[in-house]
Parts: sequence; C-alpha cells; structure tokens
Amino acid sequence: MDKKNIFKNVLLFLVTFLSINLIFKSCQPSEKQVSMLDQGSVGFMTTETTYGRNSIVTVEIKNNTGKDIVIPQECPEEPFRVLHYENGEWVQISAKPELDCSKAVAYTLKPAETAKIPYDNWNYALFSRMGKFKIAFDTEIPNKDGILEKKIFETNEFLVDEEGLLSKLWTGVLYRPIYNILIFLVSIMPGHNLGLAIIILTIIVRTILLIPSQKAMKAQKKMQNVQPMIESIKEKYKGDQQKIAQETMAIWKTQKVNPLGSCLPLLLQFPFLIALFYVVKEGLNPDNAHLFYTTYSNFSFSNIDTSFLGLDLLKNNIYVLPVIIGLLTFAQTKLSIHRSGKKKDGKSGGKEIAIANNMMVYFMPVMIAVFAASLPAAVGVYWGVSTLYGVVQQLFVNKSGTKPKEEDSDVKVRVIEPKEDKPTT
Repeated sequence: MDKKNIFKNVLLFLVTFLSINLIFKSCQPSEKQVSMLDQGSVGFMTTETTYGRNSIVTVEIKNNTGKDIVIPQECPEEPFRVLHYENGEWVQISAKPELDCSKAVAYTLKPAETAKIPYDNWNYALFSRMGKFKIAFDTEIPNKDGILEKKIFETNEFLVDEEGLLSKLWTGVLYRPIYNILIFLVSIMPGHNLGLAIIILTIIVRTILLIPSQKAMKAQKKMQNVQPMIESIKEKYKGDQQKIAQETMAIWKTQKVNPLGSCLPLLLQFPFLIALFYVVKEGLNPDNAHLFYTTYSNFSFSNIDTSFLGLDLLKNNIYVLPVIIGLLTFAQTKLSIHRSGKKKDGKSGGKEIAIANNMMVYFMPVMIAVFAASLPAAVGVYWGVSTLYGVVQQLFVNKSGTKPKEEDSDVKVRVIEPKEDKPTT
C-alpha cells in the first residue's frame, strides 16, 4: 500500500474517531463559568446560554459548603424544577416519562465536588417549546451557626431556540427513518429482543451501503496491486520528484486506479453509519417517543427485552464485546492490507510502510476496543456485526481481485513475415 494512501486512511479514521469522541464529551467550562460556579454556597448554572431544541440541556452544580448536599431522586420527574417564562411570569413545567425507576437513588454531592446533570430523559418533553427558561434547586444549607436553612438556587436564564436546517435534515432524512426501522424490528422480534433487532438492522444498513463500500475496497486493493510498480518508479527516478509524479500518474491511468476511490465511497457511508450508531446508542430513551411514526405511536419501551446472550445491552461491557470487536477489527485490517509493502522481487517496501501497516493492524483494533468498552453493549453488538460484515465482504473482494496489467505502457509490435511469391501456373 502506498504510504500516502496509508496515511490518508489512518488520518481519515482518526478524524472520525476524534469527532465522535468530541460529540460525546461535553465542553470544559471556561474560566468565567468556573468562577460563577465558585460563587455562593452552591454554584448552579447551565452549560450553555442558548440551546437548540435537539440539544440536551445540562446543568452544572458545585458544592461550596463544608457539608454534603443531597440531590433527591424523584424519578420519573426531572432532577430540578424547570421554569418557563410565559405571559410575563415564570411558570413551572414538569414531565413524567416512562422510565425504569427501580434503581434510581439520591445523589450526594461532596464538599468542593462538581457534577453535571443532563435532562436527556426529559429534554423534548420540557424544552420542545421555544423561549426563555431557568432551573431551580430547593435544598437545605447550613448557616454560619450550623443550622440548616431552606434555600432556593436558580440557574442563569437561558434560551431554547429552533434547531438549524442541518439538524432538521439529519433528523428527518437519516435518524428518524433508521430509528423507526429499529422500533419496527423490535416489535416483531420474539420477546421484543433488542439484540436481534440491532443485528438485523445493522445487516440491512450495511447491505444498502454494499455498493459504495465494495467500490472503496476494490479501489484500495487496486492501489495495493500497483504499489510494487510505484516503488520501482521511486527507486529508478530517486530524487526527481517531478518524474516520479509523472510516472505515478501514468501508472494510475494505465491501471485505471483512482487514488480517491477508496475515500469517497467511505465518506458517502459515514452519515448513514453515524446515524445508525446514534440510533442504537440513544434510541431507547423514552424522550424520543415523539420521533415515532403514527404506526408505532402506542409502542411501549417497557416491552423491550434488553438482555442478549447474557449481556445487558444498556450497560457497558468491558471484557467480552471489546475483545471480540478488537479481534474482528484486527482481522478486517489485516485482510485489507495483506498484500501491501512488497515489491515484485519480494523485498520489503520500506520501513515506513511496515511501521504504517503495524499501526493500522495493531493500534487501530486497540483503539476501537477501548472505545467500545466505554459505550453501552448495544453499540458493541452493532459494531461487532458491522465489522464481521466487513470481514466477509473483504474476503470476497480479495478473492475476486484482479492482478495489475504487466507493462501496459510499453508498445508491443508484432512483426509479420512476408510470404514468398509462388510462380503462377
């Protein structure tokens, strides 16, 4: 595999990986925000001053007292009181979604401890309307004499605004259709099993994307096949970058290789795969019920069986799934670059290529495994099935691959011997 192609694939993977991580991680508070949290006996504020309707409203609270502060758990109600500004006054609004409250417990905030509390289970129910909001927290704080006094703390006022055009397109064109397919599959699975539904949904989406992914794999294989020829050009014209570029372009043209052919089809797949990722990760949140099509308006989340092969799909699994996913990623990466780095004479294609290959083969599976361990097992099932699908697909591509044409740039002339004249009779 060409070093530039390897670097391009590694860079593409890292950008995707880091982008997903940035989406999952909330931004660190600025110095101004930190100073606001330090004010008063309890610092209490929202992470943003303006939210889109699809954004998760999150409050940040800090205990500046010397005593523990207990945040009561009133499931299925929201963590703190939400106030909406209506007709010139603040009106309290509330929601009671269909939540499993069997394991809900009060949260104790230690002195100097900070916590972020999202309204992910109540976000649409409370903040689908636009306008001005604030959040209030009622608690008891010891005064200077150590006597507990009831106090009310309020966050800053914040706005909830309409989501942007891209957000609407994302939800309407990708997320919502895939989400409803998952709900449909869950509704027809034996026992409404979530694991089986995720497997079938993953296979459906990967099959829909089969053509672009197949083109990407074939393009990558072609790049691998012509790599020995390119290495020979680099040795023959060492130091002459212009000549190397010209000859490389000629090889690509002769062998019908598109250097971007392995990237563009992958970029086309990313929106669908990312949407599928979020559907699996967040789809069982009852707050998403407003995304149901009319057909599933009466579907109940409580009917879903979230256990699969001994795993709780809503909880992280740090032993079994990450290892399986890491091994599958290793197999897929090994298959995709198994011919790279070799010349026609069998010698090594260079230390740089070997290092890049080792990074792809060994480092990427570890990264994927660690990432999978930090997510619910439902995401791990999706990722494992998707990678297994890719392994099988790569095996077919490797078997059906064509060898590069030999010396197509040379002009070959066939000499025709003239026939001897025979005397006519």
